Amino acid sequence: MATVQEHLQSLMGNRVVETSGSSLTRETWNRLRHNRIALVGLGVIVFFVLIAIFAPWLAPHDPRATTWFDQIRPSSVPGPSREHLLGLDESGRDMLSRILYGARASLIIGIVSLGIGASIGAAFGLLAGAFGGWVDSVIMRITDVMLAVPGLLLALSIAAVLGQSQVAVMVAVAVPNIPLFARLLRSSMLAERQKDYVNAATSVGLGRRPLVMSHIVPNSLGPMIVQGTLALATAVIDAAALSFLGLGSADPGVPEWGRMLANAQRYLNVAPHLSIIPGVVIFITVLGFNLFGEALREALDPKLRR
Repeated sequence: MATVQEHLQSLMGNRVVETSGSSLTRETWNRLRHNRIALVGLGVIVFFVLIAIFAPWLAPHDPRATTWFDQIRPSSVPGPSREHLLGLDESGRDMLSRILYGARASLIIGIVSLGIGASIGAAFGLLAGAFGGWVDSVIMRITDVMLAVPGLLLALSIAAVLGQSQVAVMVAVAVPNIPLFARLLRSSMLAERQKDYVNAATSVGLGRRPLVMSHIVPNSLGPMIVQGTLALATAVIDAAALSFLGLGSADPGVPEWGRMLANAQRYLNVAPHLSIIPGVVIFITVLGFNLFGEALREALDPKLRR
């Protein structure tokens, strides 16, 4: 019996891969810090997170102030200058200040919506993967119905029903992520249940709850982490799209990158910087999350490790 328990312990030992005394987490970090693409993506993410946190101190002007509205003409909108490094917008507000505060709004919406979608989806995936049978069938059929509707269309419908507010945008962006995370965790758990350490644990009488919660679920979270990084990029795009379509905050003074793009449409010929600047910022932010997410997937996937 002792031999069986020792074997079980060696198989289950938190399922941490030991390579020269380093854990899988440390090994993954070592791969990431030697990957230039990962470092670039991480640098972009950290840059925009710091901007979002310190926006009140970095912004040179009040992002809502229309102090310079008298300088706006139908055929002329002031561009970059010494006082306004990125120029003014169509309402005479400082573009740089609105871009900085817009990072806060976009990241908050992305992080909160991802947290909601991932939490609910993980709960459904956990139930499906742990119990199987009819529970698995019911949950998977619900996710099939949700996946049958395009994510952006579903988000638009939810935002339109809930009305104009940032909370509505968060909920609208979160709901399409629920079936994705539910299926991902469920498939990861099903793959883990076929491993030797699960069979060994079952053979010595380890209960379902400690087996699932202490061993199967922790070892199934790797794909969830990678998907979460990539889903943040999608959340930023969806939030910008909803704001662009007029489904963002009901307060027109709230700086949102998508709304800035929408408001700039009338001035594309006379002031292209009004659309170029927020568009480039959205592109760089999404690119950073995608680069880091792909590098993280490569570092965690044994088949892709180099």
